[in-house]
Amino acid sequence: MTAVPQERKLVTAIPGPKSQELQARRLGAVARGVGSVLPVFTKRLDGGILEDVDGNRLIDFGSGIAVTSVGGSAEAVVRRATAQLADFTHTCFMVTPYEGYVEVCEALAELTPGDHAKKSALFNSGAEAVENAVKIARAYTKRQAVVVFDHGYHGRTNLTMALTAKNMPYKHGFGPFAPEVYRVPVAYGYRWPTGAENCGPEAAAQAIDQITKQIGAENVAAIIIEPVLGEGGFIEPAKGFLPAIVEFANDNGIVFVADEIQSGFCRTGQWFACEDEGIVPDLITTAKGIAGGLPLAAVTGRAEIMDAAHAGGLGGTYGGNPVACAGALGSIETMKELDLNAKAKEIESLMKARLSAMQEKYEIIGDIRGRGAMIAIELVKDPASKTPNPEAAAALAKACHAEGVIVLTCGTYGNVLRFLPPLVIGEDLLNEGLDVIEAAFATV
Repeated sequence: MTAVPQERKLVTAIPGPKSQELQARRLGAVARGVGSVLPVFTKRLDGGILEDVDGNRLIDFGSGIAVTSVGGSAEAVVRRATAQLADFTHTCFMVTPYEGYVEVCEALAELTPGDHAKKSALFNSGAEAVENAVKIARAYTKRQAVVVFDHGYHGRTNLTMALTAKNMPYKHGFGPFAPEVYRVPVAYGYRWPTGAENCGPEAAAQAIDQITKQIGAENVAAIIIEPVLGEGGFIEPAKGFLPAIVEFANDNGIVFVADEIQSGFCRTGQWFACEDEGIVPDLITTAKGIAGGLPLAAVTGRAEIMDAAHAGGLGGTYGGNPVACAGALGSIETMKELDLNAKAKEIESLMKARLSAMQEKYEIIGDIRGRGAMIAIELVKDPASKTPNPEAAAALAKACHAEGVIVLTCGTYGNVLRFLPPLVIGEDLLNEGLDVIEAAFATV
């Protein structure tokens, strides 16, 4: 494997002719419903650079949506996965088990918050992990209702579409959805009517009141929340909100589930984002950053809750695939070796300083938020009204793409630019990417 030079380089327009040829083939063969942010076809991915089939090198501020945190071809991930490929690709853990699955579950017990006895079950995708967390919580509590939050995103299966707040593009036309799912307010400080400083306690009180009056706490199996909301716009729930919700769950025998699929594995400068306010979840769902780009997901939690499902009730043919498990062990090795929590904090401090300087010049930047290498800016028509500005977000993303920087948009209103650089990105590339973003503001 030859390393990709860590420098931005444009040799054609974006997308280039070879990418355009492949895009024409794609349109004939791939279902229209599978979209792409940028139709640039990847040849190699390494560190903070994506090299396309035309030889262009783009700065990666997306990490495949927070997946390639250790880079797209990290040495330890490639080494361990390659060795496993040579031994065997699959047995199905439910037929004949293997050590890698057990090792990943042991690592998860060590890394996730809390010092109680923990167990895990492994799956393929974030949505599968969330769905299985619901199954486990229902088996444990013998209750049915599930509580989720405004602006939350939990996946694309039928149950996780029901848990997800945003209609377009995730839910539109795909119903009916799974029943017994209830949505309550979240502490979105930037848009809270009485201001960010009151938001945490007020939103918690509203949410708890709705659960008590409309559902009945005694009917709730699980409360599920992303400690930093991902697709909803990188919303950090205002301080005090999460602890109040956890206390309510604990007092009422409700399983508290932290969905750390996007925010986990050093992304926010801690192994898991819920550690910021000392939250110890009953169950935690992980995927994305866990395995260096290989498909793996997990539910980890209190041993007595995890053991509530009957033998044979959890699983899946590919769940905890041996090659993906090897990748996860390589990814975790890299995170520890390079101290990627510290690296994420350095990325935050550099990005927030640069973005704050831009906010002083461009008043369409209404809010800068996030932690670690999970940073976003919310764009508005003007700071007073806070009217969402999705057109600006789309135009800025397009301008960055044309100059060879991959950025993503998100948010319930489509007006958030989110930045998820690989945690191994060099400081020079990070600054250069921010230079391109600043230049895009000048044109938009």
